[in-house]
Amino acid sequence: VVLIQGEAGIGKSRLVEALRERVSEEDYIWVATRCSPYHANSTLYPVIEHLKRVMGWTPEDDAEAKLEKLEAALQGQSLSLAEAVPLYAELMSLALPEGRYAPLELSAKQKREQTLDALAGWLLEEAERTPVLRVWEDLHWADPTTLELLALYIEQSPTVAMMNVLTYRPEFMPPWAMRSHMTPITLNRLERPEVEALITQQAAGKQVPSEVIEHIVGKTDGVPLYVEELTKAILEADFLRECEAGYELTRPLSGVTIPATLQDSLMARLDRLPTIREVAQLGAVLGREFAYEMLQAIASLEETALQDGLSQLVNAELLYQRGRPPRAKYIFKHALVQDAAYQSLLKRTRQFYHRQVAELIEKRFPETVEAQPELVAHHYTEASLTEKAVAYWTLAGEKAIQRSANVEAVDHLSRGLELLRELPETPERSEQELAMELVFGPALVATKGYGDPKVGLAYDRAWEICQQIPESPHVFIVLRGRQLHEMLAGEVPKARKIAKDLMELAEQNRNSAMLVGGQHTLAQTNFYLGEFTEAMNHAEAGIAAYDRKEHKFPNWPGGHPGTQCYIWAALAAWMLGFPDRARELCESALALASEEASQPFNVALTRAQVTYVHAFCREAVIAQAQTEILIDLCLEERIPHWLEWGRTVHGWALAAQGQGEEGIAEVRRGIEAFRALRSRSEAVFLLSLHAEVCVELGQLDEGIWAIREAFDVMERNKAPWWEAELHRLPVIGRLRAKQMRPVMCSPRSMAGSPRASIR
Repeated sequence: VVLIQGEAGIGKSRLVEALRERVSEEDYIWVATRCSPYHANSTLYPVIEHLKRVMGWTPEDDAEAKLEKLEAALQGQSLSLAEAVPLYAELMSLALPEGRYAPLELSAKQKREQTLDALAGWLLEEAERTPVLRVWEDLHWADPTTLELLALYIEQSPTVAMMNVLTYRPEFMPPWAMRSHMTPITLNRLERPEVEALITQQAAGKQVPSEVIEHIVGKTDGVPLYVEELTKAILEADFLRECEAGYELTRPLSGVTIPATLQDSLMARLDRLPTIREVAQLGAVLGREFAYEMLQAIASLEETALQDGLSQLVNAELLYQRGRPPRAKYIFKHALVQDAAYQSLLKRTRQFYHRQVAELIEKRFPETVEAQPELVAHHYTEASLTEKAVAYWTLAGEKAIQRSANVEAVDHLSRGLELLRELPETPERSEQELAMELVFGPALVATKGYGDPKVGLAYDRAWEICQQIPESPHVFIVLRGRQLHEMLAGEVPKARKIAKDLMELAEQNRNSAMLVGGQHTLAQTNFYLGEFTEAMNHAEAGIAAYDRKEHKFPNWPGGHPGTQCYIWAALAAWMLGFPDRARELCESALALASEEASQPFNVALTRAQVTYVHAFCREAVIAQAQTEILIDLCLEERIPHWLEWGRTVHGWALAAQGQGEEGIAEVRRGIEAFRALRSRSEAVFLLSLHAEVCVELGQLDEGIWAIREAFDVMERNKAPWWEAELHRLPVIGRLRAKQMRPVMCSPRSMAGSPRASIR
């Protein structure tokens, strides 16, 4: 694996092309995957586009023809067609004929995982037969799921005859750890001798006046693309005359207007070539890569003029061409070339073109609308057609959530909400915004955790809208979202007030499902306040009222209420001195969560809470096993909140089994990351584990720091649920010796706790 980093125009793509030229006589498979700024949050976009090319899909193909090509491409793979075809068909938005293939009985998480494994396996198996050179260009524009797939590739690539070349700009930070089979290369700007050599190459070896060389060296600052383009622009200008010995100035350079920037230089070249400026601008609206048929559909030029313009752009090396019209595809030589053409458009003209493109996709390319609604949303956004743009951003967010691509969903919905708020305030807009906030909130939670301020803003805004809509059916869920944010952000008394409002609403509506949710919410809140008997009472009331067949909670924030009633009953049972009962309730919770496997966040939440009880009981071996399952799940589903929780408890479990150094390192990393998630009410327990590990390793000063922070967090949050246990930690003696008196136990936190009373 070779990682090539460098700024725009520095020569990353040229270096890759030089590699391809060097190995052109070898027997190998060349695979190029190019990321696009238009699709930075389109799940697996560059991979899907590559698959379409490999399978030979064309716009003329109907669903049956595409399916036949898909089946032919998958023949000989390790996965059977019965497994592979449904996975690839869903990925590529291909509807399968009814009865042709049995639907896969998989959760969204399992489907996503198996799809990534299938994609990784395809190329790895190919590399077992013939060496593969795979290039991933412009990773700074890659969507999160493509990066996840890439991590699978590069981790396994040493097992086959494969070379991966990755290019990206400096702002991109590779999300995987460096390995021995990875070689990083940073491209720097050219030195003067290299700039002069490039000028000579562009001049076909002929001599260029020294004044011109000085100007190019001074202007381009060693950026190869700028050197190349400015040299071409000057060599084509009328103030230079080509002769046998070289080039001569026809007038002093001081009186000549020379492009001052790379964009000026590119546009100067475009302006001198007839008919191609409009062609380049239209292509730039479509993207870095575009199809001839798309360009032809929106261009006002005759077909002959259009093809002539494209040919001139290709001859001028501003575009690269693959195939022949009408099935040709074109790629701008560099993103900066596309930017220059795009920025030269007047705003009104640009909006007109974007509208044309969006309407064209809707009318002639329904499969693109289905697979990439965010692309249509982008064009309607740039066309300033806000209502249509919002509808497509919402659709894109919903589709991303269905694929468990929560990071992409947050981006799509954020853009949609931002646009929606520009529209006049009407009841219809309020209804639409509320619906979007209710999808946006859970997506934010899955990526940032409930304590993040953005989550609070989303649910607060949803609450404001609910006040404007009489008898809104969403009030109950919005209240729950607000309550959960306040509690995990450290405002537990505020959370209890909202929880009581929520329970009153459930009682007023006489809704049994709402009552289960209300009992769950009060059990949770009372637990954090240290009122364990009340927490147990509410949790048991929720368990008694819960009906597995009747009660569904598709949008309930913070885990399935039925499962959660078992969890909070288990935690309260342990606090009240009944560990065996706590374990039984945990088993019931895990069993129920497994029935709702289509909700990976709920499964992760439940398993994380079960680790509470095993850590309470000092069952390090079981806690380690549970957290390893939890960590794998959170990595697959990108659930950072419980990922960092799992890592911290896993570190404690390792330390408790004698792996102290490894354990404390993992605890430190987990605590630091968990703090960034702003989940304060839970942090007290993790800090106590940190202190405990420090005591075991004799690192008392660090242990004292951890316990001080735990007491500070608890006092600020007014959530004393773990206070009695903090006082039992051995490091407390050292604190007292340093005259750092801990917070005294409050009567409320002692109430109903046999263990605390015995002390």
